[in-house]
Amino acid sequence: MEKYINSCRLNSLSDGLKEGEEDLSEIIDESLNRIENCEEKIEALLPEQNREKRLRRQADKLQRRAEAGEDLPLYGVLTGIKDIFHLQGFFTRAGSSLDPELLTGEEGYIVKKIRQAGGLMLGKTVTTEFAYFAPGPTRNPHNFDHTPGGSSSGSAAAVAAGYCPLALGTQTVGSIIRPASYCGVAGFKPTYDRIPREGLLPFSSSADHIGFFTRDVSGMRKASAVLVPGWEEDNEDLEYSPGAEKGKKPVLGVPADAYLEQADNEGLRNFAETKKELEQAGYPIKKTESLSDIAGINRAHRQLVAFEFAEVHRDWYEEYSDHYRQGSIQLIEKGRAVSSADYQRAQKSQQRTRKNLHEKMKTAGIDIWISPAAPGPAPEGIDDTGNPVMNLPWTHAGLPAISLPAGGSDEGLPMGLQLAGYAGGDEKLLAWAADIEKILL
Repeated sequence: MEKYINSCRLNSLSDGLKEGEEDLSEIIDESLNRIENCEEKIEALLPEQNREKRLRRQADKLQRRAEAGEDLPLYGVLTGIKDIFHLQGFFTRAGSSLDPELLTGEEGYIVKKIRQAGGLMLGKTVTTEFAYFAPGPTRNPHNFDHTPGGSSSGSAAAVAAGYCPLALGTQTVGSIIRPASYCGVAGFKPTYDRIPREGLLPFSSSADHIGFFTRDVSGMRKASAVLVPGWEEDNEDLEYSPGAEKGKKPVLGVPADAYLEQADNEGLRNFAETKKELEQAGYPIKKTESLSDIAGINRAHRQLVAFEFAEVHRDWYEEYSDHYRQGSIQLIEKGRAVSSADYQRAQKSQQRTRKNLHEKMKTAGIDIWISPAAPGPAPEGIDDTGNPVMNLPWTHAGLPAISLPAGGSDEGLPMGLQLAGYAGGDEKLLAWAADIEKILL
């Protein structure tokens, strides 16, 4: 399986191109060769007849921009675009059999920003139907008998397979952090609404987050500095850092309640080993009750996203219900059954959960929450994308979160460590994640 995994790192590629140590045409060749050799098995991308011709043409235009002295911080960075984002020249299909003319729209902030920064669009990556649970054909590059996770299945798999060093994803429950964990890459979900959500097919406006996949935190920080509005990489005066004094290791918090009980035995074993590594490296770790009402949080979030999903699809579903797969139908029907009062309570639960987590961080002196990025390794089979329950509360609260590769299963499947920070403290979270990553490598 090793030939299907490739370490294509954003920073080294981008810097090499800028310094003349890498050739853009050769980078495209390498990516296309990876796709030719691996895609029949992995199926991370939507088919495209003239991909090479399009990439060569766009690369020529990009090279002229660079020669004219234009600032292109993502020059030549091939980027996978999850197929719920609108992309000029492509239909938006969202993993569904609906007429794409119904779904396709104008490019939004994030896609335009990638273009402006000199990124090259590798193409559309596979998503589950409407970014929910009905899976596409994508397989885990580490083991084809296992899921890559979802809903950002193709984006995570494309980065793991070395097709591209950067790919866009979205998360409404666990659709970035979980597939990143399953595929052994880094996945980052910034604070809710940190990246404008225009230019994509929505799932749940109260919970949709835009984020990315890269091979490592270094690449994630480079992408974030370009793509996240208002990013302040060198700002040492960010709002929140209750536990760590300047220059010292952050205090890591572990939720000591029913939340962790949702992980399986293998996930808990790997998490315990990861904690031990961090403790031995000098990281202070505090266990504290923080998500004692996890059942209520889970229920509220599921009601919230079901209600809003049903609203998004109301008109299409009325006319084209026979085009929807069973998982999406069930979610729409659940959403229709959620009362306005329950929906409003679910929205209040988001605010309350964020407030409670922030207060707990302050009182306990915690800088980062750590937890398993998924209940365990990627489940066998591709008919199920795995359980997002370990990601749900952080998404519900809108906190920034990142998954780092950390350990693995007895079968050799990758597993991840999830870090969640203070809302708005994305820069601080990634800076700390870069140091933690060095321990886990």
